[in-house]
Amino acid sequence: MTRLAQAGVTTLIKADDERLAEGGETWTVMVSGAGLGTQGGIRAESADLRSGLRDVLSRLAERPGDWSWLGELRELSPQ
Repeated sequence: MTRLAQAGVTTLIKADDERLAEGGETWTVMVSGAGLGTQGGIRAESADLRSGLRDVLSRLAERPGDWSWLGELRELSPQ
């Protein structure tokens, strides 16, 4: 996550207790910031943190810029 911040990307990870109690998608992962350019932020909602992180990081890797190092983060995503 530090590397994302160094690249100008702010990361927000949220676990929602109400959605958990309802059996919904508990996790929200968002990235935003100047490092994303003019395309704006990326947001994913999922039942588990790993899926949310992988979704956001995969979509970020498709953006313009050198995101080749993101593979390291996707491999380290928590379970």
